[in-house]
Amino acid sequence: MSRFLSRVGAFSAAHRLVVAGAWLVATALFAVLTITGAKFSDAAFSIGGAESTTALATMNKAFPAAPGPATGELMLVVEAPNGTSLAEPGAQKLVTDLVVRADALPEVLSAADPYDERRPFVAEDGSVAVSTLAVDLEADQAAVEHTLREAAVSLTGAGYTIELGGSLDDGPPEIASITEAAGVVVAFVVLLLTFGSLAAAGANMLTALSGVVVGVLGVLAWSSVGGGIQSTTLILGLMLGLAVGIDYALLILSRFRDELRRGADVTAAVARASGTAGTSVVVAGTTVVIALAGLAIVQISFITEMGLGAAFAVVVAVAASLTVVPAVLRTLGYKALPRRERPAADQSARAVVVADHTEAASRSGLLRRWALLVVDRPVLSMLTATVAVAALAVPTLSLETELDPPGGPDPASSQRAAYNTVSEAFGAGEQNPLIVLFEGAGAASTATAATKEIAALAGVVDVSPAQPAEGGNVAFLAVTPEYGPTDARTGELVNALRTAMADTEGAEVSVTGQTAVDVDVDSQLSSGLVTYLICVVGLSLLLLMLVFRSVAVPVLATAGFLMSLAAGLGVTVAVFQWGWAGSLVSLDEARPLASLMPLIVVGVLFGLAMDYQVFLVSRMHEAHRQGVHTRAAVLRGFGQASPIVVAAATIMAAVFAGFAFSGGDAMVASVGLALTVGVLVDALVVRMVLVPAALQLLGEASWWMPRWLDRVLPNVDTEGEALAQDETPETRQELAPSVGRTS
Repeated sequence: MSRFLSRVGAFSAAHRLVVAGAWLVATALFAVLTITGAKFSDAAFSIGGAESTTALATMNKAFPAAPGPATGELMLVVEAPNGTSLAEPGAQKLVTDLVVRADALPEVLSAADPYDERRPFVAEDGSVAVSTLAVDLEADQAAVEHTLREAAVSLTGAGYTIELGGSLDDGPPEIASITEAAGVVVAFVVLLLTFGSLAAAGANMLTALSGVVVGVLGVLAWSSVGGGIQSTTLILGLMLGLAVGIDYALLILSRFRDELRRGADVTAAVARASGTAGTSVVVAGTTVVIALAGLAIVQISFITEMGLGAAFAVVVAVAASLTVVPAVLRTLGYKALPRRERPAADQSARAVVVADHTEAASRSGLLRRWALLVVDRPVLSMLTATVAVAALAVPTLSLETELDPPGGPDPASSQRAAYNTVSEAFGAGEQNPLIVLFEGAGAASTATAATKEIAALAGVVDVSPAQPAEGGNVAFLAVTPEYGPTDARTGELVNALRTAMADTEGAEVSVTGQTAVDVDVDSQLSSGLVTYLICVVGLSLLLLMLVFRSVAVPVLATAGFLMSLAAGLGVTVAVFQWGWAGSLVSLDEARPLASLMPLIVVGVLFGLAMDYQVFLVSRMHEAHRQGVHTRAAVLRGFGQASPIVVAAATIMAAVFAGFAFSGGDAMVASVGLALTVGVLVDALVVRMVLVPAALQLLGEASWWMPRWLDRVLPNVDTEGEALAQDETPETRQELAPSVGRTS
């Protein structure tokens, strides 16, 4: 692989205009598709083949919506002042007048009368009345609410409370805010400090941003030819594409600078950096893509979409690192080095610069002293790091999840107030009925006969009369549960309904409705996470065995990931679920974490943790393959790679923190915080302490692999061994310190 990637880098450097033209064409193509057809869709959780999903599709077909514009449902909720009743004639007239005005709005297609004797929607004590509004999905919900409040002045002036529940399509998301921009600025500052060169830092950021632009436009273009994407898919693609794009370019650029310091000319340095660091980028990127694409194992369409969208952004970032970065490096030349390290006036001065840098890199520096401290006291280092990570991970033991906060994510919104008011007046399950669907020749009669049995189940408040479809082969019962949609007892009721109806004769019976779908999704998330972990970890362990020809190194990488994951989730639970320091992330209320959040964090963090393992241990492995003993190989590799790992992790954390502290969507913020903490723990504790300490304790056993396995597994050259074999004596002479070379 190193030979192939070396040729790719050399070609890109020699044909910079071709590379630039190809990326511009891709950008233009994706931009055209985005402009002409990009679209977003609401978060629709579903499981292909699940009972609730299949039954819901059947019901929508049997009971089609009326022809006309697509509609959404809002709830106009009127609450009477204490001591009064909406059943009184005067109050009833005020409410009826408001409903008539609502019905007259152009955005409102129909408004139900809460006093209709056939379907009344007034609380028994007269405290609350509700009108269900069918609203054009293209309507501006804020404008509708404003108009209704103006029309309700006579009610609000008399002390009545008006709220509007439900929600319409929120439209395109805001994918960048000031905090995310601040994260990019921090990343640039880290690059500047790492390289000591404005040109190098700028080139790194430029190539990463070019990949992000193409990646995000590609995801949007995908939405134009499909059925639309979720806003979270785009945000995750942006977050990951930017983070890995910066890191992968950083890795190749750093190796390029090392080759220049060895005395290579620009062309040779580009080729060798592409063949060595480029291979590490491919391996690291592959682990991230495996982890993200593997989310499809869970078999939930929304999660599959997010995983594939983010994986595409990572693939683009890898492609940019292998083609755009070499082209930029060829243009940048020796300007990638700090001014003091650029070719000197004569060969002896150049040789002194190279020798001085090599000596400094191998014998001094904070990270070098840190490595000595760790390998000299491996047991103490491992115990200290383990205790620190365990302390951060403790809150994970109380982790709770929910799919969506009932009433919407904003506790101060009219939507949440309306939900709470209706729940208190009519019961927690009033707004989330379960649907029992009957299919077959005797559907209607079977549904009617099953009413009493269903009503007798624990947790059932009410069962509607059977509603047959045209033709009579499909009918349904609406079951009002006693508890809310996120209550575990509602999930138990769904299972009880399925058990009770399993042997029904005369029709095929299914339980569906949004609440039943959510219950199935939650169950699938729990069971799918285990399968996902086994598959992804297994594939990645195999990949790392291919790279390092070792059993211990992949196992250490995986164990370290689990520690980083626990720490990231622990801090997130403490902040978002317990409310500790919630103001830092603009937390409105402490609630269980989104059910999707742990799965997304597992997928992303696993890939990134493997990145750091590859970046760090590949240099150690390279030294060991050159005949260096394990202790010396660990120290040499640590000295060469640790600055890159620390810089890469700091950049990643800065990007993720921008999303964590943006004050936007709570799920995105929680994912951002978990990844911020997880990345920092993984890079600064696991890779900087636990891995070198463990390798020191294992000694030469660190690189052991059974002979039969070594023979079976193909060889993946990440250290450029094939390139070294290709070097002739004349080539090696060219790598001697020289002067007068230009880019």
